[in-house]
Amino acid sequence: MVESEPEFEFEPRVALASLSGESDAAWARAAAPHAGMAFLGGIALDAESRAAARDLVARDRTEFLPDDPLAFVAGELDALAETDLRVGVNVRSATVEPVREAAAVCADRGAVLEVNAHCRQEELRAVGCGESLLRDTDRLCEYVAAAADEGATVSAKVRAEVDGVDLAETAERLAGAGASTIHVDAMDSKAVVAEVSEAPLFVVANNEVRGEESVREYLDYGADAVSVGRPSTDPRVLRDVRAAVDEWFAGREGTETAAGATEGRR
Repeated sequence: MVESEPEFEFEPRVALASLSGESDAAWARAAAPHAGMAFLGGIALDAESRAAARDLVARDRTEFLPDDPLAFVAGELDALAETDLRVGVNVRSATVEPVREAAAVCADRGAVLEVNAHCRQEELRAVGCGESLLRDTDRLCEYVAAAADEGATVSAKVRAEVDGVDLAETAERLAGAGASTIHVDAMDSKAVVAEVSEAPLFVVANNEVRGEESVREYLDYGADAVSVGRPSTDPRVLRDVRAAVDEWFAGREGTETAAGATEGRR
């Protein structure tokens, strides 16, 4: 597991993963007792991604479609300024300039800008967002570099099991472009976390995080933290995940302490 970068830390190591049309400041505040970080969004920033989001709403999905996406981002971040949560904003865009602008908003508020290279809905892929961005590493790195240039801490949300995509290689390139963290939806390939964790990034593992078994599996593979998606509104799941994360890290600290004591006696 890569040691965590000082500029990217949160405790406890439980994040709340963005849910389209649901993950706002009120959602984050409700789950804050159990988490150290919340990713708001996703937010469609430019004309193409907003048109795609409207198409998704037309087929009964929920989406954030404020009149002014940047003002919405700023307001949501300001609403969480007094909480202990570290906050990120997951954004979609078919063009790079709105990502740069959103990153400036995040940087001003000490928030994380998360580039969405994850969504697989056809409407979003058709305009170059989500999974289409993941398939185009050069363009994904351009987005990350633009956000980092604005002084924001940058995350990329990615998914496993995308044909032709080597996530380990992608992670290395993202680190080189200026990302601090990678948020990995492992799908049915949890072992991919071990490959991604070789890159100098803070790794947040996502998918079916429900309790002790899933938490231990991801952390044993090398994740630095886990994130909870759909069950993020269920306090029982959040309590179980938080307890499992705390237990895992306490056990690791105990092992390291014992190892250090043994070394000292030699």
